[in-house]
Amino acid sequence: MCGIIGYIGEREAQPVLLNGLKRLEYRGYDSSGMAVIFPKKNTISIRKAPGKIRDLEKILKVRPLSGNTGIAHSRWATHGAPTQANAHPHEDCKGEIAVVHNGIIENHETLKAQLIKEGHKFRSQTDTEVIVHLIEKFYKKIPLEDAVACALKLLVGSFAIGVISVKEPNKLVGARSGSPLIVGVGKNENFLASDAPAILELTKDIIFLDEDELVVLSKDSLKISDFEGKTIFKKPVRINWDITQAQKNGFKHFMLKEINEQPRILENILNIRIDKKSGQVIFKEQNVPEEKLKTIKDIFIIACGTAYHAGLVGKYALESICVIPTHIDVSSEFRYRDLLIGPETLVVAISQSGETADTLAGVREARKRGASVISICNVLGSTLTRESDGIIYTYAGPEIGVASTKAYTAQLAVLYLFAFYLAQIRGALSGFKINKYLGALRKIPKQMGLILKEQNSIAKVSRKYSHFGSFLYLGRNINYASALEGALKLKEISYIPAEGYAAGEMKHGPIALIDEYRAVVCIAVSSKVYEKMVSNIQEIRSRKGKIIVIASEGDKEIKALVREVIYIPRQDETFSPLLVALPLQLLAYHIAVKRGCDVDQPRNLAKSVTVE
Repeated sequence: MCGIIGYIGEREAQPVLLNGLKRLEYRGYDSSGMAVIFPKKNTISIRKAPGKIRDLEKILKVRPLSGNTGIAHSRWATHGAPTQANAHPHEDCKGEIAVVHNGIIENHETLKAQLIKEGHKFRSQTDTEVIVHLIEKFYKKIPLEDAVACALKLLVGSFAIGVISVKEPNKLVGARSGSPLIVGVGKNENFLASDAPAILELTKDIIFLDEDELVVLSKDSLKISDFEGKTIFKKPVRINWDITQAQKNGFKHFMLKEINEQPRILENILNIRIDKKSGQVIFKEQNVPEEKLKTIKDIFIIACGTAYHAGLVGKYALESICVIPTHIDVSSEFRYRDLLIGPETLVVAISQSGETADTLAGVREARKRGASVISICNVLGSTLTRESDGIIYTYAGPEIGVASTKAYTAQLAVLYLFAFYLAQIRGALSGFKINKYLGALRKIPKQMGLILKEQNSIAKVSRKYSHFGSFLYLGRNINYASALEGALKLKEISYIPAEGYAAGEMKHGPIALIDEYRAVVCIAVSSKVYEKMVSNIQEIRSRKGKIIVIASEGDKEIKALVREVIYIPRQDETFSPLLVALPLQLLAYHIAVKRGCDVDQPRNLAKSVTVE
């Protein structure tokens, strides 16, 4: 959600900033802008545009910016429409200070009213503009970083900011509280960014700023402190992602590339997490003591969106494999409930980015109540990983498409492995049974590959059904979560209204929607509830619903009932969501492409939701 890139060094800032913005497009945005200090005239020049970054690029070709220090931003509108005036960066009354900001300032109206009384002139409808005027107010006879700290102490809400000033052109100041911000360390140059892909081409040495930290960058130095000025020493972390992982590599869209990466990623996860000699599941970075895990009495899973659906699969797996009562909550509800948790509760928090605001708030609340927290996350050094007792990385690599695909199946894989890990240390399953399960799990990367070989036939079905105005997704038991995820994928990228339902609930309302103008996707793989799903399909047929079924290979009964069947390899019901995910993702993708939608950057959506 929104993107920040800042540069100070010996290069021209404009191309660095523009390329960084392009690398952050996946976060979601509706306007963009750039500010660079022009050293010859000692002025700040700003270019802004609503719309895509290519619209800003066109302006920069006609009116380029020159200078070695600058900040840029891609905005996802919260306060004020996506207009040129509301786009970042924002400047003070004299045009001497420029600010970019991710987050929300909750007390901006009060601050703005006071600043107007003091004579400040506002040019936008944004909450962000109060920040630059507050800095201006304090920036008299003190350094820029001190003025920034004074301003930040008055803010209520969440923020990550980048600040430049013509008075101190050799400084770039950044700070964060509630929104992510990283520092890239280079040779004779340094960077600010909201996410690593923005700067991976230029440096892999990253410092992750923690809550309420401020950084002052020059081209050859950096200093980190808290808002009171106390110095904090941090060493850079080496990021091993290759920039090619954040490129399309010949695929039409990032989403399609990431769908096709799933077999390799799953195989990598299994190789990392299953010890070759002992055959046991290992989580080296999981720091909750085994003795503690042996005594937990219940588990709470918290997550948002796609991660919530992964967590729902995890609930089924943990209860069946570990025999531990497992609850699941949407993070935004968990944080506001009267929680019955304590020292004997394990909270599992799932977030691809590790910066999801509601999930972070839930983790903080859980820890206040004495619960242990293990986070499942894809991003090294993210806030969630630093605020949890234990960490399990998914190692899915950078996911650029806003609609999650490979991160979802990586989360599923890790949740299955975590269930076996708990069963292992708690003695819930024999070693023989665990090995049998793991053997089945090891077959899945190859089975995923077989599904991907049938992409053309799935695309054909997708195009045939792309004109329908609404979809219903039905699944039972562990694949109820798959139905929810399939519906979410479709509405995210094609904008077609879609609902996921537990198939047993069909007669309790959704059956009223079924007619010849609605499409229904039924997940009817081999399972203990297979016959129940067949009954649901019969009921839909009798009401002329247009049906697509995902079924296990060799199922002739389904073929006799329904024309459109997508077959997947037979697999233990427990692991079927890993295979079901791929045709659901491909259906959504090809329907969206047929409808001419922006698959990688769907409207109104952000990759990482860092504000409530």
